[in-house]
Amino acid sequence: GDRPRACLPLGHFGFLVCEICVFLSQIINNYLDGTQGGAMDKASSSGMHFRDSKRKVDYVLAYHYRKRLPRHPPGGGSREPMRGSASLALVLNGETGKGHMELQQQEDGQHALQERPGPLGVEVIELGPLDALEEEKRLQREEYERNLVEAGLEIEKDPENKSQGLSFVRIHAPWQVLSREAELLKIKMPTKKMYEITEEGGILKKLNEIWCKLTEPLQPQVPQQENTNMKSLSYPFSREKIYLYNIKDKDTFFDNATRSRIVREILKRTSTKARNSMGIGTLIANNVYDAAYPLHDGEYEGQNDDMNERKLLYQEWARYGVFYKFQPIDLIRKYFGEKIGLYFAWLGLYTEFLIPSSVVGIIVFLYGCITIESDIPSKEMCDQRNAFTMCPLCDKFCDYWNLSSACATARASHLFDNPATVFFSIFMALWATMFLEQWKRLQMRLSYFWDLTGLEEEEEHPRPEYETTLLQKKLKNKNITTENSNEDEKEKLTWSDRMPGYATNFGLILFMIMLTFSAVFGVIVYRITTAAALSFSTNETTRSNVRVTVTATAVIINLVVILILDEIYGAVAKWLTEIEVPKTEKTFEERLILKAFLLKFVNSYAPIFYVAFFKGRFVGRPGHYVYVFDGYRMEECAPGGCLMELCIQLSIIMLGKQLIQNNLFEIGIPKLKKLFRKLKDERTEPKEMDTNQSKDPQQWDLDYILEPFTGLTPEYMEMIIQFGFVTLFVASFPLAPLFALLNNIIEVRLDAKKFVTELRRPDTVRAKDIGIWYNILSGIGKLSVIINAFVIAVTSDFIPRLMYQYAYSQNGTMHGFINHTLSYFNVSHLKAGTQPENSPFAQDVLFCRFKDYREPPWSQDPYEFSKQYWAVLSARLAFVILFQNLVMFLSVLVDWMIPDIPKDISEQIKKEKSVLVDFFLKEEHEKLKLIESFIARDKQKHESETKGKRIRAASFCQFNRSQQGSFASFSSRHTEV
Repeated sequence: GDRPRACLPLGHFGFLVCEICVFLSQIINNYLDGTQGGAMDKASSSGMHFRDSKRKVDYVLAYHYRKRLPRHPPGGGSREPMRGSASLALVLNGETGKGHMELQQQEDGQHALQERPGPLGVEVIELGPLDALEEEKRLQREEYERNLVEAGLEIEKDPENKSQGLSFVRIHAPWQVLSREAELLKIKMPTKKMYEITEEGGILKKLNEIWCKLTEPLQPQVPQQENTNMKSLSYPFSREKIYLYNIKDKDTFFDNATRSRIVREILKRTSTKARNSMGIGTLIANNVYDAAYPLHDGEYEGQNDDMNERKLLYQEWARYGVFYKFQPIDLIRKYFGEKIGLYFAWLGLYTEFLIPSSVVGIIVFLYGCITIESDIPSKEMCDQRNAFTMCPLCDKFCDYWNLSSACATARASHLFDNPATVFFSIFMALWATMFLEQWKRLQMRLSYFWDLTGLEEEEEHPRPEYETTLLQKKLKNKNITTENSNEDEKEKLTWSDRMPGYATNFGLILFMIMLTFSAVFGVIVYRITTAAALSFSTNETTRSNVRVTVTATAVIINLVVILILDEIYGAVAKWLTEIEVPKTEKTFEERLILKAFLLKFVNSYAPIFYVAFFKGRFVGRPGHYVYVFDGYRMEECAPGGCLMELCIQLSIIMLGKQLIQNNLFEIGIPKLKKLFRKLKDERTEPKEMDTNQSKDPQQWDLDYILEPFTGLTPEYMEMIIQFGFVTLFVASFPLAPLFALLNNIIEVRLDAKKFVTELRRPDTVRAKDIGIWYNILSGIGKLSVIINAFVIAVTSDFIPRLMYQYAYSQNGTMHGFINHTLSYFNVSHLKAGTQPENSPFAQDVLFCRFKDYREPPWSQDPYEFSKQYWAVLSARLAFVILFQNLVMFLSVLVDWMIPDIPKDISEQIKKEKSVLVDFFLKEEHEKLKLIESFIARDKQKHESETKGKRIRAASFCQFNRSQQGSFASFSSRHTEV
């Protein structure tokens, strides 16, 4: 009944051909509506709508096309395509006798036929290998777009009016599709009901009002809700309960972010038969399409006065000039979605929490500066009268030296190695706990106001790679299994399928960790050999600055190695996760995060761990040193201890990573990628006149040039690594929070500018928390307690000083501490060939000193560890246990005292549930009353009609009473009916 009437007289084969032509002409009219005449109608001034300036562009697909070159038939004549009409041509394959359709678009954007004589006099087309691939892609695109139209979406497509180039498919979702998908996705939408948010009274309310007035200049100038004390009641969208929702305009009821999210879901689940494509992800992976993205809300800067959300975000958030303002978190969430909104909320809270820790860190540093003149051990070390003759630092070429020459190092060490650092370590451990607790509370508050409470885990679509691997397994099993094989085993990938990927992961991750340790060992060898080489120098200045030169250059080499390996590890972690073939994007992201964090954590902190806990521990003693290679002794700490070197290492690596990797790379690499892509497009696209394109680029053209969004993992990763620098070794560098704060003030605006101006608009993703990142932060916080305990106990001189003052000092002061920590060595016990050559002090020196707790040469057990060594070691271990348990207890106490859900939010959630029930009952009651009124009105009308019929029937019966009895009987029965 639906067959076109014009096709019926053509016979079976002719009808088939005609029907195909009609079907294709309908599709092409849908695609190329309005292109007749050659000139492309102007889109809306904003570039956000179809050519009718009414339907909004919700999503864009971009692809490159390449046409076959026109071939002229034998005889030299050329077949000109008919211009000005969208004509279709049918090619019959004479060899097989079957109808074969070929559609080719010429430079005028229309469809024409390229033919050559075939065996039956019919023209056929020959395809080269490259043309065949392009033809396959074109067919996949046509099928996919046809399926999108069948799913209810509306499509507008650019005419392909050049031999090769870039084309766009614009997608619009009508109300029917939006409402259907919103119900399937259970998207919460505001209802007509508004209810009041009860605020806490008393002193807290007063303090909040004062704070709001003080911070009014810091608030961004963005539209706010008129009555902040009222909140719309939200409920998952339902077409059956559409009367509940406050729908003023169907075009604006769903905002742009929600519309693009709905279209993305349809794109992900729409499949094609060609190559068994499972959605837009597979098509992009197979280069059928180049990109798929939602549009930004217009330009972010320009002369026009039209204000959009993107421009508002740029002016009030994404500029360095507004660094002092708070972030418009609600607008960020509305424009980019909940997942990105939560990231910037977390980053903002982290930056705010760095302010008090920076202040306390500065106070601790100033305390060290103030007390440096009263520090007795530093004074003793710098006192020239205390002639502590130290043993040579290297064999043969190093002479005896005086401890007072290391005065500057000792004084600098006191800036970071003082009793205040212990307090600061405890403070930072509690700070980390407070930060995580406060984030949980803020996260809960945002979940309430963003209608994320009760958000269910959405069923994710399998990744294209997973589906492809599963399909390959099915095809393989189909060929080799018997009829009795278990079909359920083929429906998913098993451990045996993934075992090669897991084995590769384990082996390669182990190799990468060993590579990091090898790089650290290489730097150690560099330090040892360079120190030995510089010690051979005849220049007195060079020899006196050996330690400074070696330390500075080694740290720079460490930084360069870390930066290089970081980039390599990021790519390796992604590849390792891909060969595991995770089923969903969420699983893929979590596994990628764990691998990347493990590799980057080891890479960033391995050199710092070495300096903190291993350097100087395996040196040996004079006369019995430990050698790496022949003639090269293991390096030892400076006379003031390794804490100063740890501080230098930590500060340079932290500042270098933040400055180079987090800022320069983040700014420079996207710009280079954008330039490279622009040059590539200019090189691949021929310079042909495009008469159908308007001169001004549309929004989809501008957005295509931008860098695609690749996820939040790099943004979180750099902040998590920074969080480790701030907490793990804060005992050695109290100024770390200050440098992190300065970096983050720039980082917030840098990330904001990148999202608003340099990236395509990301797909909105609903999320109620930051996921696995919270567990990583919590793990770092707990690990920081243990590491800081060991840094204070093992790396610093805090425990030896404490032990000396209260156990060995004669008068309870620090006088004599330096002499107490230095052991004696008889220079005559030096091995042959290791004594200093040409030393002017050789005849005068009988004993030299070295830093360690060992028995003197005149004791019964010369050079063995002394009782003081074991006492100090016991005190170190006792301090670690005490510090760890005390801080852990305080952290648990803070965690217990601060509830995860704020009291007012908990009450509001309960209130919202009761309001929702009351609202439903009221609406249902009104609906029931309305139905009852309709029924009553209908019943009354029906009764009046029935009464009239009875009167007419009675009169009719009375009039015909004289007729036959059977007829009268029938009439009476009819009246009763």
